[in-house]
Amino acid sequence: MTEQTQAPALDPAGLLWQEFLPGGSHWSGVIRRGNTLRLTDINGGANVSALLFNQEEKSERYNMADTLKAQHTAYLTRGFVCYSDMGRVLMSVTGDSCGWHDTICGLSNARLIHEKYGEGRYEELRNAYYKNGRDSLLIEMGKWGLGRRDLASNLNLFSKVTVDGDGDMHFVTGNSKASDYIDLRAEMNTLVVLSTAPHPLAPAGQYNPKPVQLAAFHSGEVAEDDLCRNFRPENVRGFHNTELWFR
Repeated sequence: MTEQTQAPALDPAGLLWQEFLPGGSHWSGVIRRGNTLRLTDINGGANVSALLFNQEEKSERYNMADTLKAQHTAYLTRGFVCYSDMGRVLMSVTGDSCGWHDTICGLSNARLIHEKYGEGRYEELRNAYYKNGRDSLLIEMGKWGLGRRDLASNLNLFSKVTVDGDGDMHFVTGNSKASDYIDLRAEMNTLVVLSTAPHPLAPAGQYNPKPVQLAAFHSGEVAEDDLCRNFRPENVRGFHNTELWFR
C-alpha cells in the first residue's frame, strides 16, 4: 500500500475544529462516526501515542493483536483499520503521508524518561517538565472514568520501528517529516486518547518532543468500494459487525 505524499486540503464547510497539541502534552476527545481526525506532524520527528475506546461502551477498545493478525501486518498505514476486541472497526487509516506507524513498542514511563533525558521536574520547569507517555495517557483516561486496568497496547503514530532477524527492535530516526499527516476516520463513536511524549525507543539526548496539529472534519458515510473496507476480506466482516452495532 503506497502512502499519500501530500495532505488533501480540508473543505472549510466540513471542518469541525482544529487544535494545536504541544510536544510533551496530552489530549482526549470523542470523534463521532462519520468524522475524521487528522494529525499533522508540524516540524517532523513527532510521536503520538494513542489509545482508542468505544465511547458508548468503554470496555471495548483497540486490540493490537487482532488488528495485526487480521490484516497480516506489523504496522499501520493507509488502507488498514484499527480493530476493537469485539471484532468491530473503531477507526480506519484513510490517508497517510508517513507510511509507517508503530504498533508494537508500547509507552515511555517516568523511569525511562529520567534515564534518557535527566531530571525535568515541575518544581523547576513548571509546565515544561518532562512528561512520559504512560502517565500522560492515564491523566486523560481519568477524565473519562478509566484507569490503569484500562491501559491496553497503544499505537505510536509517526514512529517507525523495525525488527531484525534476531528479534531486536530498531527505532528509525527521521521517519516522519514536517507536514506529514495521518487521517483516522471514525467508524464508531470513538474516544481518542493521545500523548505527544517521546517514543520509548527514541534516542537519548535532549528532551524535545515535537508538536502536532489536530483537525476534525466531516467525512460522511463509507462507500461500498471504500479502500479500507475492501483492503482485506476480514475488513469486510469487521465493517459488517460495526454496522450491526448501529442498526
